[in-house]
Amino acid sequence: MKAINFISNFANKNFALITIIIAIIAFNLPNQFSWLNSYISILLGIVMFGMGLTLKPVDFKIALTKPKPVIAGVVLQYTVMPLIAFTIAKLLDLPPELAAGIILVGCVPGGTASNVMVYLAKGNVPLSVAMTSISTMLAPIMTPAILYLLAGHWMPVNPFQMFWSIIQVIIIPIILGIIIQNFFPVAVEKSVQALPFISVVAVSGVVAAVVSGNTENIASAGILVFITVILHNISGLFLGYIIATLLRLDADTRRTISFEVGIQNAGLGVSLANTHFPTMPLTALPGAVAVVTHVINGSILATFWSRKPLKQDKLQAKEVVEMKKTV
Repeated sequence: MKAINFISNFANKNFALITIIIAIIAFNLPNQFSWLNSYISILLGIVMFGMGLTLKPVDFKIALTKPKPVIAGVVLQYTVMPLIAFTIAKLLDLPPELAAGIILVGCVPGGTASNVMVYLAKGNVPLSVAMTSISTMLAPIMTPAILYLLAGHWMPVNPFQMFWSIIQVIIIPIILGIIIQNFFPVAVEKSVQALPFISVVAVSGVVAAVVSGNTENIASAGILVFITVILHNISGLFLGYIIATLLRLDADTRRTISFEVGIQNAGLGVSLANTHFPTMPLTALPGAVAVVTHVINGSILATFWSRKPLKQDKLQAKEVVEMKKTV
């Protein structure tokens, strides 16, 4: 168990580095990874299954006890990110495939990587898990509907087919995970430590599949894609924090909402692009790049915030100093 914990912790802490290395290898040795293209949905389903294994009623209870931040986070997730993507697509005059691809990234729910970032940044982890869970459960309706509204004029979007795809890739694996957790709690408790490592392997597989299958497209459109995805991600992180501040939420909640808004389940975007736009490979590129850049930018921000005490931490430290003076 110690070895498993060590490997999982290592994978979590070095998520960004691992995905970058895998992407570089896949770009230079595409033939070695192209076979993974047929398993993108399965790999994503594994991640969602792991999420279901860890979900508990308390993760949703927080939405009832502290509804304001949860509602704010989920609403911002499905408004700010799609609208930012649409705006960037217009301002940069992106080709139809890239425009639809970045909007698709903006329409998917929050990614599980946000929970790790929130933990590292000393944010509110239970709140983060609640936001990710609720936005994920809403994805079958919200993602196809918003994509249809914002990207429908760039390419044909069938919201009903996409609804069923999300049910298959996300909701069914999560429900299966919850069921197994309820029937075999002891076994799940013993194996849950390995889930971070499994998730990193699965996400890395998605990145390798998309990169290896689009080396020529990445070489020709790479700079534009990176600029688009990074602008989108940083804008989401920034606006999430600013709007949470305007709503007068506390410091750790502001950090949490920033990550929940800015970090997407880009792997889902890749899966949906490959399934619904197979003749338009560039549509999957923003999602593939986002899988890597979201983790990198999130890690940088999490490291910065981890070294910057929260306001309440400062107050507690001041109280300790005052107590010592009176002793």
